Amino acid sequence: MSLDREQVLRSAAALLTRKSTATMDEVARAAGIGRATLHRHFAGRDALVRALEELGIREVEAALDTAALDEGPAEDALRRLVAAVEPSAGLLSFLVTENQLFEGDAVNEGWNRLDARVAAFFRSGQERGEFRIDLTPAWLTEAFYGLVSSGAWAVQAGSVASQDFQYMITELMLGGARRSVEK
Repeated sequence: MSLDREQVLRSAAALLTRKSTATMDEVARAAGIGRATLHRHFAGRDALVRALEELGIREVEAALDTAALDEGPAEDALRRLVAAVEPSAGLLSFLVTENQLFEGDAVNEGWNRLDARVAAFFRSGQERGEFRIDLTPAWLTEAFYGLVSSGAWAVQAGSVASQDFQYMITELMLGGARRSVEK
């Protein structure tokens, strides 16, 4: 019987987004495999987290592709982006809190690609006069990640209904990012 690595990663992601301190034993149970099998594929928690990082980066890159950020008004593109990233929000929330992923020289280049694409979207919206220019694209990018992560946690905790995830993030982001028209 072959192990479905993707299914194991998705099970691990689902567990770790709910319980970031879960042990490898708990991850193995959640995936329906033995601890020894899990360790054959992921030498330890660090290897598992790195594999989850790759999965998360792939999923967010796919969300960016799906959102077609260069089409139509920036506000509409942001709404598409939030909708596209929502299925990966919990994993993204877990990953951005894993300090080991952002320490030292071994930072995955995928994060830089994501940052560049999201920042380019905000910069383009600024250049077209749709977003405020007093907030840097880098800050808007970090704020976007923060709101997506916070939204995932709020839905998980039950303090926000899952159907409100997209609305609450886009409205707060746009309310803070939208350029005011001078009267």
